[in-house]
Amino acid sequence: MARLIGKRVLAMVAVLLFLAAAVFILQQLTPVDLAHSYLGGNASEAAIRAERIKLGYNRPLIVQYLRYVANVSHGNLGMSLRTRRPVATDLRQYLPATLELALYGLVLACLLGGLLGLLTAAKSRGAGVFRFIMLVGASTPPFLLALFGILEFYGHLHWLPATGRTSLANPPTGPTGLLTIDTLVHGNIHGFFDAVDHLVLPALCIAILPAVSIGRVFRSSLVSTLRTDYIRTARAKGLTELRVLLRHAIRNSVGAALSMTGLQVGLMFAGVVVIESIFAWPGIGLYTVESIPRADFPAIAGVTLVLGAAYVVVNALVDVFQAIADPRIAL
Repeated sequence: MARLIGKRVLAMVAVLLFLAAAVFILQQLTPVDLAHSYLGGNASEAAIRAERIKLGYNRPLIVQYLRYVANVSHGNLGMSLRTRRPVATDLRQYLPATLELALYGLVLACLLGGLLGLLTAAKSRGAGVFRFIMLVGASTPPFLLALFGILEFYGHLHWLPATGRTSLANPPTGPTGLLTIDTLVHGNIHGFFDAVDHLVLPALCIAILPAVSIGRVFRSSLVSTLRTDYIRTARAKGLTELRVLLRHAIRNSVGAALSMTGLQVGLMFAGVVVIESIFAWPGIGLYTVESIPRADFPAIAGVTLVLGAAYVVVNALVDVFQAIADPRIAL
């Protein structure tokens, strides 16, 4: 297991260095003069040249890249051209909201995908209806699903809020930055349920499509496992179908579903940008949307690196969980 973890850590470092190189190359290719943009349109040529020297843009590309990697490794992602603050500071403000949304979306995707796989593989009563609802949801674009949810659950039924992260006038700001946890830490039960109400719609919108992909792979793996000899032996011993599934089939079938879960994380991060814009969710997706029209490349690059790092870390954790579920992978 230690050897597997070491390999995954080395692979993570290599992928992150490649991602940093890709972002650095895009920065070199962009037509925007970052020094000029940061100083403003009325800056003199002398001031622009001095700023380029200060930023190190007059040095060889390899030196610039190494300096860029060193800055990123120390958390220095540059200055935002729009907010005039360090990008790292902006991300510390916006990232907790996105992490909370992505975390609950991932949990919902795993739960719905697991239910879809179990119900359809076991041919349970009502599995066809559940599968039809999930497929309809997955066939609908996330932005259309979000608009339908707002119109139905907010405009018509008045069950859920339409936008924002909370209705509290003074929500807690610590210690984690995740409202569902911070409200409980501060003993604010009303604030906790308010945060959950605001999370339901956006989390469902980014969870349904990954849930169907996870459920399909899980079902296929379960069906194959249920045909094996040791499952027949378990049934012959008199075990109920539910006990066969829970004790023998699921652990040997979950590996493929975990792999698909890791792949779907990237899709969820892509959907976060759209969903946060529709629900006015104060996360890095909304931060990116506001930065693009202003050609704020440092902010966009910072978001890309953070999401890329999160994707790599999640997939590395998936590999470890697969090895725990099936020790043959570690061997």
